[in-house]
Amino acid sequence: MDFPITTLAQLRPILLGFRKSAGLTQAKMASRLGVTQQTYAQLEANPASASFERLFRVLRVLNVDLVLSPRAARSGEPTAHQPRTPEPGGLENDRENW
Repeated sequence: MDFPITTLAQLRPILLGFRKSAGLTQAKMASRLGVTQQTYAQLEANPASASFERLFRVLRVLNVDLVLSPRAARSGEPTAHQPRTPEPGGLENDRENW
């Protein structure tokens, strides 16, 4: 089953679900990752702030694949081949908060 993630808020419950369905405690995950339970608990509590490298390591331990795909055209969202039409106000509205 696929779990599309469109917001960072969706990441935490999905990671938690994968860990629990694998029958792993936070302590066991931490041991497999080579970190303390407290460190893993912090990552799981706020995975959006973790580096991509750390998230990727967690996914490997959970035996979960990361698949990136364009949004379906039927969703109304532009795809890579269908650029977004700028809205009033220009590109400033689309900039991410770095």
